[in-house]
Amino acid sequence: MSASAAPPATPSTAPAAPEQPPAPAPLGRPFAAQLTSTGLANLGDGVLATLAPLVALGLTTSPTQIGLLTAATWLPWLLLGIAAGAIIDRVDRRRAQVVALAVRAALLGTAAALVAADALTMPLLVLVVLAYGATEVFADLGATAIVPDLVPTDRLSAANGRIVGVQQVANSFLGAPLAGALIVVGAGLGFGVSAALAALAAVTLAVGLRGSYRRVADEATTRTTTRTTTAIDDAAPTRSAVRTGLTQVRDGLAFLVRHPVLRPLVITSGVLNMASTGYFAVFVLWAVGPTSAAGLTQSQYPLIMVGFAAGAVAGSLLAERVQRRFGEVPTILGTLTANVLLMAVPVLWPNGWVFAGTLAVLGLLNTIGNVVSMSLRQRLVPRHLLGRVGGAGRTLAFGLMPVGAVLGGVVAERWSLPTTFLGAVVVSLAACAYLALTVRPSTVAALLERAEAPAPR
Repeated sequence: MSASAAPPATPSTAPAAPEQPPAPAPLGRPFAAQLTSTGLANLGDGVLATLAPLVALGLTTSPTQIGLLTAATWLPWLLLGIAAGAIIDRVDRRRAQVVALAVRAALLGTAAALVAADALTMPLLVLVVLAYGATEVFADLGATAIVPDLVPTDRLSAANGRIVGVQQVANSFLGAPLAGALIVVGAGLGFGVSAALAALAAVTLAVGLRGSYRRVADEATTRTTTRTTTAIDDAAPTRSAVRTGLTQVRDGLAFLVRHPVLRPLVITSGVLNMASTGYFAVFVLWAVGPTSAAGLTQSQYPLIMVGFAAGAVAGSLLAERVQRRFGEVPTILGTLTANVLLMAVPVLWPNGWVFAGTLAVLGLLNTIGNVVSMSLRQRLVPRHLLGRVGGAGRTLAFGLMPVGAVLGGVVAERWSLPTTFLGAVVVSLAACAYLALTVRPSTVAALLERAEAPAPR
């Protein structure tokens, strides 16, 4: 009797385990070197930002000269931003940062020597801050333009969030208190420490980030330059280089002005920067002093500003997650609008605790919006144009900030402080409405798809 055949095996009916989302790609060691260098440079920024006004108070009591010191901080962006962007696109972006940081270290070392020799004057201090700002233009543009070459495209928000977080910690949490401690010992030591930090940032970048990060120009520019160079005499290379540089500047501006997303973003940023600068230029008068609305003391005021830095650090960590949840355009519009509405809170409830909480939320929302907006620009702009477009954008966005500071003071003196604050809110809401009407998520999605599509062979 033969044994009966075993029944055929049946496939399991158990449900398959849900697929886990892939782990995000690491940011990598090259980005770690860039981030470390950024942290060291910004720690020096934080020290100098607090040190320079304190040193100025020992040199002059003139409000005009103190104002010149503040203007010297932003003037290099207005004068050099566009040209520096074109240069960043023509040179190695890593080397540009190293050179800028090395020049900064030498400059601050000279300032320390002047203090030691008791030869520092107010005009020299203004020149030091002005030259320092010029190095910042090149270093910052190079640092922003190099990030897409260091990390995967889908991790740009995470990378930019870490950069903004490190900047806030270095500038506000560490730089300002360090400057306060150094000024007790001597201003020369403060300048010397800033010089050492700039030198260490340059060395970190030179040693930790290897390879070439020079972007080759597009084929059309290369062909035009070749034809021009071969068609003229021996003096042509210099004239051709000048024409090529001017052409590249024009290309960056034209790309920005014609772009249906970048143009509204830059216009909105410029108006918001102007309004917020006017708002915070006189905010200290609303918060500090026995006759102010909040009645804070001078020692209490820096403590409420720490809340902004704390919120900014939290926002830098949440930016990538918020962007993935809501998308680029809703995140930018939502954070900007909420930010503007919160600016009315200190006017309606002038209280130190309310100020601290409001500034913390402002820092959170502002940072999330800035990180997502920065990452979006980096994805929309061709990499060989990042320096030029970034320089043009920052020039336009930062150029209205001195105007806002002057307007804020004039309006407050002629009418009242609340008029300045609420006027800034109204202008900012108009800018947010303009952005909402001109930028659609579908437009952004189509442009991102086109920008990130593989180039045809």
